[in-house]
Amino acid sequence: MANPSVDNRQENLIKKWVMRQYWRVQQSQAFISIGFWATTLTLLIWPYVRWRFKAEETTLGLANTYWGLSSIFIGVMVIVLFIGWVYDRVLGLWIEWRSVDTERNPFMTYALSPTWMMSMAMQAEILKRVASDDENVVAQAEWVHEWCRTQSGEEIFARTVQKWDEFMPTPTPDFWFLEKGAVENARKLKFDDNN
Repeated sequence: MANPSVDNRQENLIKKWVMRQYWRVQQSQAFISIGFWATTLTLLIWPYVRWRFKAEETTLGLANTYWGLSSIFIGVMVIVLFIGWVYDRVLGLWIEWRSVDTERNPFMTYALSPTWMMSMAMQAEILKRVASDDENVVAQAEWVHEWCRTQSGEEIFARTVQKWDEFMPTPTPDFWFLEKGAVENARKLKFDDNN
């Protein structure tokens, strides 16, 4: 019988690999797409205006054909940038986009990045000690610690612990709010970032 946790881990590795490739494409798409837009529109417009730029005539040592193509290319770039300005300043759709992006971001809703986890745990501990006579505050501080404990099993925590161990002069301690062995388990986790 197959182990469901192993199947889930393999599925997550596949999803992560796919998303890493998608992220790489996304990072370059803005530059590539503006270049494709400008080049494509330049070549589509050129047949309609090339009669104005005679190839045998030159200006500043360059054939007028190159001046014409460059003018169209720069014109398209200016139009694309103007549309971006309208999108930003007039329509303001990026505000809604950021709202949806934030709603979909697990680190803004239910997940904790390791540095935020540390901050939350320390604040909860201080609050618990300051208001130790208030059962409700103590219970809520314990709830925050439990939330932090659940996040110590995530890959991002393991990556952070390994980086902390790498550049800090002393190894990452076993934090009081985590289960015993959580930091050691994070140290042992291996990553395949070459894919």
